[in-house]
Amino acid sequence: MSVGRAIGWDLDGLPRIVRGAGSYLFDAAGKRYLDGSGGPAAFSIGHGNREVNAAIAAQLDQVACGYRYLFTSEPLERLTALLLRHCGPDFGHAVYCASGSEAVEGAMKVALQYWNARGQPGKSRFIARQRSYHGSTLGALSLSGFAERRAPFVRSLLEVSFVSAANAYRPPPGAAGAPLVSYLAAELEARIAALGAENVAAFVFEPIVGAAGGVVPAPPGYTQAVRAVCDRHGVLLIADEVMCGSGRCGTWSAMEHEGVVPDIIAVAKGLAGGYIPLGATIFRRELGERIMAAHGSILTGHTFSGHTAACAAGLAVQRIIERDALLARVRTRGAVLQAEIRAALARHAEVGEVRGRGYFIGIELVRDPDTKQPFPAERGLSNAIARHAFEDGLIVFPCAGNAGDGLGDAIIVAPPYNATEAELAELTAKLARAVARALR
Repeated sequence: MSVGRAIGWDLDGLPRIVRGAGSYLFDAAGKRYLDGSGGPAAFSIGHGNREVNAAIAAQLDQVACGYRYLFTSEPLERLTALLLRHCGPDFGHAVYCASGSEAVEGAMKVALQYWNARGQPGKSRFIARQRSYHGSTLGALSLSGFAERRAPFVRSLLEVSFVSAANAYRPPPGAAGAPLVSYLAAELEARIAALGAENVAAFVFEPIVGAAGGVVPAPPGYTQAVRAVCDRHGVLLIADEVMCGSGRCGTWSAMEHEGVVPDIIAVAKGLAGGYIPLGATIFRRELGERIMAAHGSILTGHTFSGHTAACAAGLAVQRIIERDALLARVRTRGAVLQAEIRAALARHAEVGEVRGRGYFIGIELVRDPDTKQPFPAERGLSNAIARHAFEDGLIVFPCAGNAGDGLGDAIIVAPPYNATEAELAELTAKLARAVARALR
């Protein structure tokens, strides 16, 4: 479902965008919009950056794209070196694509090819979590515990086994009275045993759930626990950082905050900051070496994988983030922004939780703060908040259904890493007005 349709707009009547500058977008009527969510957390350094545009133009003046099976390129090589440096010494390979869905598909294929290369082709099953979203292609959608987006395609999806969401605000019913992390780790271990470890390729999860949950960080100790379970049973750990990665949470990899190294990472969105579509599947050196020894190449990719101008865009965006120390700003200023939003919304008892990390913040709204009972789905509260904000010149991202059974309302805030203090203050004030209007 598109955001426009989710918010309740007539898609034939959307305003026509004509220009972007920094944290703002402008439509054909001259109205200005503060991009408070980066679309869906995609625009990491804002719009119309002259340095990025110049890098893209310079590359286009030379060559737009060299086909990946015939050529390498300087932008691709430099971007790969940068990504591997950010991910750490365990990582040795990156395969490029044009979207987060493709990056997740690539992660699935790398996992399957790895086990095939090791002579264990039976390890072909995936385990994922409820209330997760991994993309719109059929493989990525198969991993997604997002009933609303799966429904039209469910008969054609892969068979994937699901375990509970790691949500401290809404723990699974069976976890009552038990430590949540212990319960979730035991559930994953039991599911691997039920399927047979010899049949399980990987466990796939979002370190911080985005669109399906409204920014839900895993409880402390969770990633360490599932890493240990996967290691005990010879199961790969795939981190989907399409929405929460590339610096969005104040560390380049969201897993870095947890001190846990996954086997495969999928990134996109903020990687090239929305300037040209770009995603990547990044994986451990040992996986790549085993695959190359057995098969000679990584058997995933597309015609435009490693697109030269897209890599030039990603390299320019990432260099700006490094040069201007934007990760440190997101890490420190994000905690302050979260507190400012919490304070601005404090008079509304319906604000059940403000959560997140860095510039990835979620606001969940509930009908009853004591029971956490969600609003009726027909009220469309999150969509109403986003619509009121848009009318006031602020873009935020609405999430519905995060409480299950089509119920639940949350709003995602994800501003550019280089947003100014004045822009962050405007974001907070306009968000507070939109929430107040919707609740009235």
